[in-house]
Formats: sequence, structure tokens, C-alpha cells
Amino acid sequence: MCRHLAYLGNEAAIASVVIEPVRGLYRQAWAPRLQRYGTVNADGFGVGWYPDDGAPARYRRAVPMWADRSFADIARVTRTRCLLATVRSATPGMPPDESAAAPFASGRWLFSHNGAVDGGTASLEGLAAALPVSRLLTLESTVDSALLWALVLARLDGGEAPAPALGSVAADASAAAPGRYNFLLTDGERIAATAWGDTLFWTVRPHGTIVASEPADDLPDWNQAPDRTVLVATRGRVDIEPIHPARKETAAP
Repeated sequence: MCRHLAYLGNEAAIASVVIEPVRGLYRQAWAPRLQRYGTVNADGFGVGWYPDDGAPARYRRAVPMWADRSFADIARVTRTRCLLATVRSATPGMPPDESAAAPFASGRWLFSHNGAVDGGTASLEGLAAALPVSRLLTLESTVDSALLWALVLARLDGGEAPAPALGSVAADASAAAPGRYNFLLTDGERIAATAWGDTLFWTVRPHGTIVASEPADDLPDWNQAPDRTVLVATRGRVDIEPIHPARKETAAP
């Protein structure tokens, strides 16, 4: 399991969003409050953010966030209007290297998966078979999250909006294999996320919108998304809708 967070709003230092909040992602690396699977998130971390122009930048490591002193300096001086950050608790059997740390990226998109697939990537073979071989050969990592990202990206590239793309992959993956499918996605202009098997919270404040696995502070303005829902957030608005179960194919008479 993992903890993840996305921010969209006024330009802010990465540290002010990720490190400085009293119960923020930095602290969740060793002391999450609501994490039900695993106790610490010390198997790596990653942050993706958007410069004034161009593709998002990423900083990913295979060490605990608190052990990387260089990141604290980078986060202090780097400012952005949108970011996606994660701390990782590796699923047994999954690789521990840097390539497995979210966010995964393509073009303007940043993506992370807070969860696990029962049985690992092998359980999703049926879904993977529908992808072009070129996508499978260019996966960033062999972790289940990288395959789930490929499935989401195929839908985005096919013209689906973020909410149905995330919701349909969560539903299809759950039908193929039990698991927890909390996704987080941004293109620098909006945030989309699913709640499927784990907690998801959001808040809209004057300086911006935050979507996260758990609240980063004790203020009362955090809202919890119901399970099996997908949300889309902009700076001043959050819309939530249920995720419909995967449609089962019926044999021809």
C-alpha cells in the first residue's frame, strides 16, 4: 500500500504541500493514521510537478522520503501550481527499485496507484492482452501499478475523459482480481481520483484543492469520498459520482 496526494491551486513550494503540514505526506511515510494495510511507507517515494511550460518533472527515489536530505532542499525552493506526490509501501514480490515509485508519467499526465492487486500482474493477464505489445514492452516497471497505468493511459489516448478512464479500469481490474484500486491522476489542470478499497479525502481551500489518501492536518474541512466512487477536482470544485461495476460479457445464443 501507499499514501498519495495531489494539489492544484496557487503557486506554492512543494515543501509547503508535502513536508510542512503537521500530518502531511512526509509524516505519513512513517506514521500514517488511516492506513489499514502496512504500517510504514519506507520503500520509496516520488513527486511530480508542473513547470511553467512543458511536460511535468519528476523526482523519484527507492529510499524513504525522510532519508533523502536533498529532497528537502529541492522541495523548499521548487514552486508549482500542481503536483502529485506519493510514499510507497511495496507489495510483497514487487520490485523495490526506483522505477516502481510513482508517479508514472506520459505527456502531461501523472498517475499513481494506492493499493494492490491480489495475485499481482498475472491476475490481470486478460486485461493486459487487449493492450498493444508496444505498450507492454515500454512499461516503466514490472509492478502491478505500472500495468494499471498502461490500461488507464490506453483509455485516455482513446479519447476517454479522466473520470470514466479511471473508473472503468478500477471496475474491470476488480472484476478480474480482488484488490484495492485507488488511483490518482492529473494533467496540471484537474485532478481525478478513485476510491476503491481504501480511503480518499479532499478539501477545497482559498489557495487550492487537495486530494489525498488521508487528511494532512486536523482542520474540519476535509471530506471523505465514498468507496467505489470517482472524483474530478478543479481549483474550486469537486464532483463525485459512483463507479459502475464492470459489464459482464454474455455468450451469443
